[in-house]
Amino acid sequence: MSERLPAPGGLAVVEALVNTVDLGSGRDALDTPEGRARFGIAAGDLDAARELRESLRATCLAHAGHPPHRAVTPLGELLARVPLYVAVDPRDGSARLAPADDDGPLLSRVAAAVAQALTEGTWERLKACELPDCHWAYYDRSPAGRGRWCSMQVCGARAKMRRYRAKGS
Repeated sequence: MSERLPAPGGLAVVEALVNTVDLGSGRDALDTPEGRARFGIAAGDLDAARELRESLRATCLAHAGHPPHRAVTPLGELLARVPLYVAVDPRDGSARLAPADDDGPLLSRVAAAVAQALTEGTWERLKACELPDCHWAYYDRSPAGRGRWCSMQVCGARAKMRRYRAKGS
């Protein structure tokens, strides 16, 4: 939906996961083996992956100042289940939080990405489009951090047209 660049670092995986479903059409990439393989999701883990996706979407909506799109398990509850450790690079001494299992499940990778984004100050820039039939995740690169739509040309134009039409009624 968006012409925006992907989110930086590990947030790109979070953004991509949120955007696996098109709310307008109902198409869900996780319904296909290829869509699940992209994230390393086994068929038996599909419900948990969808729960994570919708908790992430609700958090992205909160980052944009909007209420959750529906009742979801709070993201903090999901991430609390994941063991992370501090990995220190012996070459330069840099440190990062990493999943206890490097080939861990999607939840572990998301938890590590969120932790990294928190330390980099980028977490709250991952938002969801305000249009209810979209809620596509996007990384807000605007200077003031006040982006509202995944795409100004599509969702922004639709929102502005709706407001314009409502004034004329």
